[in-house]
Parts: sequence; structure tokens; C-alpha cells
Amino acid sequence: MMRAAVLTSSDAGARGEREDTSGERLCALVKELGELADYRVLPDEEEQLEALMRQWITDGIDLIVTTGGTGLGPRDVMPEVTRRLITREIPGMAEAMRVESAKHTPFGMISRQVVGTVDHTLIINFPGSPKAIDELWPVVHPVLVHLVDLLHGKTRHEKS
Repeated sequence: MMRAAVLTSSDAGARGEREDTSGERLCALVKELGELADYRVLPDEEEQLEALMRQWITDGIDLIVTTGGTGLGPRDVMPEVTRRLITREIPGMAEAMRVESAKHTPFGMISRQVVGTVDHTLIINFPGSPKAIDELWPVVHPVLVHLVDLLHGKTRHEKS
């Protein structure tokens, strides 16, 4: 069973000043894939975000999905944090997400989400909007189980 964790990067959300509808939406979606092992809302602080994600990787989380912090605001740091963690980037997934997003809003082309792997963990950055998550989840969903299987050494051409 896939174990997933959801991380929202939001100063207002971390202070309790804004409901985390995008993180809650991601939680519901990952529960369809397996176990939601953890869910957190942290401020847009690189050190805190990186420390939690490193802990999840150490704990053997299969899938980390993040929301927020992918724009061009001065405190939007999720892509930088993700790039420091991953050992292999999967640019095609992030590109496919941006292409789909641009179909719905011209701002989709300036989203900076990153997708990549470290050890047996897949990390996907989503924008901080439940509408964007609903638009972009169908783009990545079809490959998630296969990707996690690959990270655990299970390839489709091998016999079970």
C-alpha cells in the first residue's frame, strides 16, 4: 500500500488565518491511492519545509505532495526546497502540469512546480489552489502507482 504525506506551504495557513482547502483536497485524493501517513501546514520557511520533507523521506513515505509556494512571490520557496532534496528530476511531469494549467489560466505558465525522486520517494509540487489541484491531479494520477513501483524496483516487465 502506498504511503503518502501532504505538505502545505503557507504563512497564513500556518498561523490559522486561512483554511487550507488545497491541502485538504490533496489529502482526499491521496487517500484514494493508499494511506495518508501525515499532513502538515507550515510557514514558507525553507528550513522547516526541508526538515519535514527529509524526515518523511527517512520514514519511507512513498509520495510527498506539496501545495503552495510555487509562484514568484518573495516567500515562494517550495521549488528550491524540492530541488535540494531530489536526486532525479522528472521534468516531463512538471511540464505536463504547466501545459494543463495554461489551458485554464495564463498564470499557469509562471508556475514553478518541480517533480522528482529521492531514494524511494516521489515528490510533486502543486500550486496553492484547490481549483488547480482539481485540474492537475488527473494529469499525474495515471502514472503515480507505476512510478512508486519503479522506485521500489518493481518493473512491469518482471514476473511476480
